[in-house]
Amino acid sequence: MNESILSRREGAVVVLSLNNPAARNALTTEMYEGLPVALAHAQRDADTGAIVLTGVGSAFCAGGDLNRLAQRRAMTPSDRRAGIEVLHHMIRAIRDCSKPVIAAVEGAAAGAGLSIALACDLLVAARDASFSVAYVKVGLSPDAGATAFLSGCVSRQLLTELCLTGKPVSGERMHSLGVANRLTERQGALAEAIALAQTLAAGPERASARIKSLCRRAGENTLDAQLDLEAQYMTESLGDDESAEGIAAFFGKRPADYVGLRRGTAVQSK
Repeated sequence: MNESILSRREGAVVVLSLNNPAARNALTTEMYEGLPVALAHAQRDADTGAIVLTGVGSAFCAGGDLNRLAQRRAMTPSDRRAGIEVLHHMIRAIRDCSKPVIAAVEGAAAGAGLSIALACDLLVAARDASFSVAYVKVGLSPDAGATAFLSGCVSRQLLTELCLTGKPVSGERMHSLGVANRLTERQGALAEAIALAQTLAAGPERASARIKSLCRRAGENTLDAQLDLEAQYMTESLGDDESAEGIAAFFGKRPADYVGLRRGTAVQSK
């Protein structure tokens, strides 16, 4: 039986693929459980510098399986809520991963599939990819952080339109809105995402984790709270071997060897 999350390595980059192509990678219980485990494994792996998340076949992720969702009508509200929290645990696992996570989107990213893409730190989209907050089409309201993620990217008016109409938005439009970091031609998103991930994987691991945290909290913190967090992280970074390597490389007119530092092979010149 095929695994729900496929994993392969491209140098220092781990590529995780949602694997349910017959249903356009609609989410399954195995995916809810498997993706956080795969992310945790990549996070612990010293040889992994960044992660790319994509889907097998022609779609990124079609969102929730409507057959399974329909069955929840017979459940108690507490049981329904418990099922949603499993999905939300997966979203938090993407958001909280200390290593950069890049979504490579081809085809549809609908409903919770859109949320998965937006939970990633960066997003690479094919020009003809399709993004939709599709819940209203079947009489549902959004979950999985769709409104939270989109509210940080688009105006309230556009957010409301996307959620109330369920109208798909192309990869090209998402790029013009600043939601997608990179735009490619069809079937080019994965290669572009891997190239971007390889660049990030060569960077300072702990500084990158601090930067991720700062960027994630910037929209919700007050200025004073963000200044305090920046001061905390800068204090930590100044005492870190990564800054010693970076500064030594700058004065030595050489590329910083953060990968060697992680492996204990970097030589810091004075």
